[in-house]
Amino acid sequence: MIIELGHFALILAFAVALAQSVIPLVGAHRGWPGWMQASLPMANAQFLLVAFSFAALTWAFIVSDFSVALVVANSHTAKPLIYKISGVWGNHEGSMLLWVLILTLFGACAAWFGSNLRESFRARVLAVQSSVTAAFMAFTLFTSNPFDRMVMPPLDGQDLNPLLQDPGLALHPPFLYLGYVGLSMAFSFAVAALIEGRVDAAWGRWVRPWTLAAWVFLTIGIALGSWWAYYELGWGGFWFWDPVENASLMPWLFATALLHSAIVVEKREALKSWTILLAILAFGFSLIGTFIVRSGLLTSVHAFAVDPDRGVFILLILAFFMGGALTLFAVRAQAMEAKGVFGTVSRESALVMNNVLLAVSSFVVFVGTMWPMIAEMLFDRVLSVGPPFFNIAFSPFFVALAAILPIGAMLPWKRGEIGRAMQPLVGILLFSLAAGALVWAMQTGRSALGPLGVIVGLWVVLGTGVDLWARTGRGAAMARLARLGRLPRADWGKATAHSGLGIAIFAIAGMLAWETEDIRVVQVGETFPLGRYEVTLSDVTRVEGANFVATRGIMDVTLNGRPFTTVMPERRFYTAAGMPTNEAGIHYGLFRDLYLVLGESQDRGGWAVRSYIKPFANWLWAGCAFMALGGLLSLSDRRYRVAAGARRRRDGATPMPAE
Repeated sequence: MIIELGHFALILAFAVALAQSVIPLVGAHRGWPGWMQASLPMANAQFLLVAFSFAALTWAFIVSDFSVALVVANSHTAKPLIYKISGVWGNHEGSMLLWVLILTLFGACAAWFGSNLRESFRARVLAVQSSVTAAFMAFTLFTSNPFDRMVMPPLDGQDLNPLLQDPGLALHPPFLYLGYVGLSMAFSFAVAALIEGRVDAAWGRWVRPWTLAAWVFLTIGIALGSWWAYYELGWGGFWFWDPVENASLMPWLFATALLHSAIVVEKREALKSWTILLAILAFGFSLIGTFIVRSGLLTSVHAFAVDPDRGVFILLILAFFMGGALTLFAVRAQAMEAKGVFGTVSRESALVMNNVLLAVSSFVVFVGTMWPMIAEMLFDRVLSVGPPFFNIAFSPFFVALAAILPIGAMLPWKRGEIGRAMQPLVGILLFSLAAGALVWAMQTGRSALGPLGVIVGLWVVLGTGVDLWARTGRGAAMARLARLGRLPRADWGKATAHSGLGIAIFAIAGMLAWETEDIRVVQVGETFPLGRYEVTLSDVTRVEGANFVATRGIMDVTLNGRPFTTVMPERRFYTAAGMPTNEAGIHYGLFRDLYLVLGESQDRGGWAVRSYIKPFANWLWAGCAFMALGGLLSLSDRRYRVAAGARRRRDGATPMPAE
């Protein structure tokens, strides 16, 4: 009965979404307050109905209701509770219901926290958001119904994909969807502004918090997915340029560009057309990522294996919303005439360069991801585009982005001088170059990637510190230190996020340049060298988990003849799913990780063992954490909230700069 109620609630929410897509738009066009205000209870009703529907499906997984086809395909009675719950979104149908839930959540948040928006504008935003929600509700109900019943319920389920039975991946999809779907709000703000024919500084101030929230969630989601790939897949890498990984990176790059472009709209009322276009493209690439993951056209280790017919439905959604938004964009081009002018050397120009590099890098990823499919369709050729292409084509744009970041932050608005902006950065530049030269001299027979990572990382982190210090003005050091603590959270957030980027760049370069790898067959009791360490395969035992059996290797590690640590990698076999997985044994350290993987037993005796020393691996996760923390700090600044902006306008106060 609960399942039927959940299904009915979703159908009712779909009806409400259709009504909300039309009534507020008509009310805003006609100037009817009652019709515009109707969007508020409708948005709340949608969220409550879909939340009930999602709770009903979650309950079916928790109690192992095998009369529901989705539970049979993705759960098992022996599975731990956390993976029963994560099994709700560990599949196509359930993840689409989560997608719809988050869409309605953001729509409800716009109703709850948008009281300082113009009434007509808020009505249009909620109507556009509801139209997106209605499209995905239709997709869920008509092609991906999570509430389908089994005619003959089995005694037990088929279990969730073992690769997904992990705490990191239990959290990864919700955060990723919060980022993907959060960008729908930026899209709704852009389309509502185009319908209204008005893009101004207030619009830039309104759209930034929503974009920033989506960017933070997307950053956390990508970092969790990368961390999961690092320790769970047993391949020893953190990013494989997999189509699904690329699907999340592309909207992240566009969202980053949108955040910076919206600053120019807010402060200078320039780049209006470009910022609107970025808002459309950011959500558009979220939809493209959804198509990549769910169409079945591209293979991935963690894509949803669904039939292409569903991909066609998503393609129609993409064509409708992107085509409609871009058509409206072309019609309203003259309404987005820029008011602010700026010189070639200015902060505005630096932000334009930032946007161009981010957008081009995203298109590079898009071309590399889609080219194998295009080549097969048009030229009947089977091609593979792997890490070498992406590393060569993508990296220069990000190095250039990092190079201009500290300089752009020091430039004034409207017009500036490179010499004056560089003056406080000269010492930082020389120090970074000297540190890179020292690393180059210390390493032997290695590439320039490591020294380059040192130079770029130090340049970004220390340059960010100089920019933060410059914001304290002039005077005695103690007085400036006191002012440093009183700087707005947005300034601290920007510095934290930029520093996180510099740390992540250094960590990636260090891991790729200085990694130690060893692959061999090892007998029980045999010792082999790994860098400065010696590793002994002391024993191989069989262990049983809640829903798997595992072969566990006991590997003792010594350093300079003294016991250092014991690492226990496992090779698991999930009996219900009939699928093996590797669980890497990792000893985490501040400056390096010891990474050991136990492979299959060999016919002539012994075990295949892959061993790595991963330098600065934890610095990568720390850099991602700093970026997300910087976004949260900025989001907590009162100036990023619409209410604060509206209050300043009413009081006649001048808004403080947020960059």
